[in-house]
Amino acid sequence: MSLILCRQEPVKRPFYFEYLGVRIFSSQELCYVIYNHPLLVLDGFVDESLLEFIREDLDMAFFAAKLEKWQKSGEEEDELLAMILHECDYYSAVEVGRFRQQLAAFRRLPQSELLKQKADFLFQKNQYGKAVSIYIRILDMARTDRGSDSFTAKVYHNLGAAYARLFLMDKACRAYEKSYDLVNNEEVLKKICHLNQWNPSVMPGERFMSLMTEELKEVCREERAVANENAGKAKSLLELENLFQKDPIKRFQGAGELVSRWKKEYRNIMS
Repeated sequence: MSLILCRQEPVKRPFYFEYLGVRIFSSQELCYVIYNHPLLVLDGFVDESLLEFIREDLDMAFFAAKLEKWQKSGEEEDELLAMILHECDYYSAVEVGRFRQQLAAFRRLPQSELLKQKADFLFQKNQYGKAVSIYIRILDMARTDRGSDSFTAKVYHNLGAAYARLFLMDKACRAYEKSYDLVNNEEVLKKICHLNQWNPSVMPGERFMSLMTEELKEVCREERAVANENAGKAKSLLELENLFQKDPIKRFQGAGELVSRWKKEYRNIMS
């Protein structure tokens, strides 16, 4: 864990960055979010709500007016982000130059690939619902714009993983099935098998049931046993039994910790 020191500023109304679900309390925090999350600030980040935050809460009215003027001129939007990094003097000129290069590289990507990278980044940040909406947006694109079958299979796979982490198992299974249909990847079939074993009410299509050999099922059972062992499930069941001897508040807190541990192991298998 690291600590980032930012100067204190008298912000009464922090700026809410929806993608990450965080509140920004200073100009330096704003710079940190922009610099470290370029994929999330590429389009539409500098809007009226951000300009108001800079103008009113950061007390930088002159700079806000400068940004607004540039925005209305129709010039390159990426320059607005670089201007913010320069103004707050939190990153060096070399670092800002590197940031510009990152933005330029992203802009050269096909739209479908750019969206996938954005969704993958949100997935890594545990923003599964937001990742799902972007994966679906890619899949709704015309096939010619979406890309190859191999690329589409990866999108379906990652959509399945995001659904699985949200415990939407039926949707996860359907997404994995569509991924497998495109590339016949054995690892994807294994995840379908895991879903079925974890929750027998999740029923893959007949074709997939026939593809899941006894050998594959045994491999999945072994992997699940390892996951259960890593989660300390056998020990946890004893812990859970002991919890019921405690007062209601401690019992509730302890049960929540155990469930969180089990969820983590489930998610590790399904990713």
